[in-house]
Amino acid sequence: MATPPAIADTVAAAADDVLASNVAGFTAALLASGEAVLDSWLRAHGRTPTHRQVEGFRLLALHRQAAGGEPSFNACRESCRELVFQCNMAAAADDMAGRARRLRLAGMVLTHLGLFVGGKLEDAGLGEFCCSSRDLRRRGEAGGVTGAAMQGN
Repeated sequence: MATPPAIADTVAAAADDVLASNVAGFTAALLASGEAVLDSWLRAHGRTPTHRQVEGFRLLALHRQAAGGEPSFNACRESCRELVFQCNMAAAADDMAGRARRLRLAGMVLTHLGLFVGGKLEDAGLGEFCCSSRDLRRRGEAGGVTGAAMQGN
């Protein structure tokens, strides 16, 4: 299987008609590559990746499994969901330009997911900035930052 950057580059460089004529093939490759990214994370942490699905997608089940016990990993939840969304929208688009645009967006999201997870493999602290971060929750529990304060209420 090609790496996420290679798949994203292939999608970015392909002509609209090539992308539109093989939406199923490209979406399958993009989603499989996203799964491989999360699979790598789980294996690097001594865990066996699931073959289950969440909402019909293994990618979302893998994210759920990877985020367990690692709150900062939630930072890529929306990237996983966005990858699924863009692939679904590419399949649903009724025009060639719309399909191609959605597939290119999916490629960009895949690149982001790969960079984030790869970065976390190198620096476990990556993602600690996000609202699900352990430090922010601890400050909230200690009376510092509350959920309402973080939401601007």
